[in-house]
Amino acid sequence: MPPLSTAPELQLLGPEHAPALLAFEEANRAYFAASVPDRGDDYFRDFAARHSALLAEQAEGVCFFHVLVDDAGEVLGRVNLLDVADGSAELGYRIAERATGQGLATRAVRQACDLAVTAYGLTELRASTTLDNPGSRAVLARTGFVPTGEIRLDGRPGTSYVLSL
Repeated sequence: MPPLSTAPELQLLGPEHAPALLAFEEANRAYFAASVPDRGDDYFRDFAARHSALLAEQAEGVCFFHVLVDDAGEVLGRVNLLDVADGSAELGYRIAERATGQGLATRAVRQACDLAVTAYGLTELRASTTLDNPGSRAVLARTGFVPTGEIRLDGRPGTSYVLSL
């Protein structure tokens, strides 16, 4: 895949992102399912209701959902801050298969870390990944996350991480 012409922008999820986000999830479903549990058919069938529910959670400040959008409006990734409480949140992210290997995940995670401090007032982020996901482990290491222990994710061995902001 040739490099992207311009750097995609990390945007707070809004109602206008629904069509591009659904296209992103559908196009990358098999790719994501190779490393994380599949979202299931209900996710796609009930996408509109799920999208509305995410926006409601975001409005309550429980979670902050971000999309990585290119200049054509295509979603190339997601970076989410989940279960916000007591100055902490869980970081989750995924990048489109066609956009991997270009440093997008690292840049997007760094941007989300900056937003966590400046926009959301957080002081700590947690993350986890399976041992068989070297790309995700590399992103977490490059962005300053420190391993905190061994865990199991969906029956697979993994590592938990933390980043003090």
